[in-house]
Amino acid sequence: MRDEKIKIYNGTIITPYRLIKNGTVIITNGIITGVSEGNADVADAIEIDAKGKYIAPGFIDMHIHGGGGYDFMDGDVNSFLKIAETHVKYGTTAMCPTTLTSELSNLLQTLDHYEEANKLNTSGSQFLGMHLEGPYFSKNQCGAQDPRYMRNPDPEEYKKVLYHSHSIRRWSAAPELKGALEFGRYLKSLGVIAAIAHTDAIYEEVLEAFESGYTLATHFYSAMSGVSRRNAFRYAGAVEAGYLIDEMDVEIIADGIHLPPPLLKLVYKIKGASRTALITDAMRATGMPPGKSILGNINDGLEVIVEDGVAKLMDRSAFAGSVATADRLVRTMVKDADVPLLEVIQMITSTPARILGVGNRKGSILEGKDADIVIFDADINIDMTIIKGEVIYNANNEMHKNSLRIIEG
Repeated sequence: MRDEKIKIYNGTIITPYRLIKNGTVIITNGIITGVSEGNADVADAIEIDAKGKYIAPGFIDMHIHGGGGYDFMDGDVNSFLKIAETHVKYGTTAMCPTTLTSELSNLLQTLDHYEEANKLNTSGSQFLGMHLEGPYFSKNQCGAQDPRYMRNPDPEEYKKVLYHSHSIRRWSAAPELKGALEFGRYLKSLGVIAAIAHTDAIYEEVLEAFESGYTLATHFYSAMSGVSRRNAFRYAGAVEAGYLIDEMDVEIIADGIHLPPPLLKLVYKIKGASRTALITDAMRATGMPPGKSILGNINDGLEVIVEDGVAKLMDRSAFAGSVATADRLVRTMVKDADVPLLEVIQMITSTPARILGVGNRKGSILEGKDADIVIFDADINIDMTIIKGEVIYNANNEMHKNSLRIIEG
């Protein structure tokens, strides 16, 4: 069978190293086979005119709960598919579906639904493995997580979960809990990413956890201890540990609300683009009109109110979830945090790809990698989302499947 080629031209290509103006990307059977300056002559290729816009790697969201009116904890396969279809419109080509604290039975059910959805998912963002957020958290830092289900790591329980599904890519826990260090070492032995989250740990506890396998800080700053006093003495917390441990990666909800611009600038200044991943942490209300919504399972989740671009508890005493999309993260970092576009794109492509262990095939526009590509304008409005060489979303024609023969981007 003859190779099917696609040529994307007349755009500014964002590579890991530079911007290539008026460049061309060549795709053959879903793989990038050429990146060059100018309008390359490619015989028998399907052509996509980027019209002077940016051609970037697809966005990778390694922490996401829902969108479009659905949550991964809803208890059905359709929710997985609908969330993936929602976020592909905002440039997300790959994601890690994320759980909330729950009963063991609900967790196992969600893992089963992931397995089935992963086989059926052809019209949305790809799945890169599950992220289990909890239930091993500190009740002092529960945030919007349900404290009823929070508990210490139980070897019998977590080994059962990890045996039940081999699709778990990462697991977040509070490292100061009894048994948490053993848990981290066990995750590391299986190649599962251990992350600190919803934690009241001090620096010394986080350092010991890092040595035991916890290499990532989940939604840095959110539900995480900072400087505190204990018996009159001042202690550095998990936030300071994230800064002081150079090799620890951090992920941030860069919506400009969970972390305002000064903190976004601080994270970038200290950790840099190579150690900072942008995440949406998006809930079901993402992509929906403001108003009441549910965090978690549609039947027994937490009622919240969405206003001012964020979800809040009904009494408005605290944030209760994010309604950010990937394009909004990029826009906020560029326009409000004054970070160069090249490095912002790194934070939402190659950095999460490296953390998740898929950097050899995703996260950058280089020959030999999957053709996961997003085309957007100077205001980060998404024009087209391409996954493995297939146009899945075109802003001019909404969702597309098997629709590569589009000449204009």
